[in-house]
Amino acid sequence: MHSTLIIARMDPAHGGDVAALFAAFDRTEMPQLMGTRRRQLFSYRGLYFHLQDFAADDGGARIEQAKTDPRFQRISDDLKPFIEAYDPVTWRSPADAMAGRFYSWAAAE
Repeated sequence: MHSTLIIARMDPAHGGDVAALFAAFDRTEMPQLMGTRRRQLFSYRGLYFHLQDFAADDGGARIEQAKTDPRFQRISDDLKPFIEAYDPVTWRSPADAMAGRFYSWAAAE
């Protein structure tokens, strides 16, 4: 499984709005097209954390393909009033907001 963690800024009062947007998005076939297996949203002191798990390591490539889909573009636009870049000076794309994993552990299945 492959995971990504996006970090941004969000007023915690907007958590319900953001959750509702993703709930509607996740009811479409978009998560399957992107290879998403699980999405979790967190907030902490004005920060927003978007953890997304993918079935395989090709999640990045599948998301790149999904970016042209109007539903992907719509949720991106709909989130703009609620989510701000962590560092607006250096932000060019969501990849600029992704945390880098430096350790991972999983229980044996």
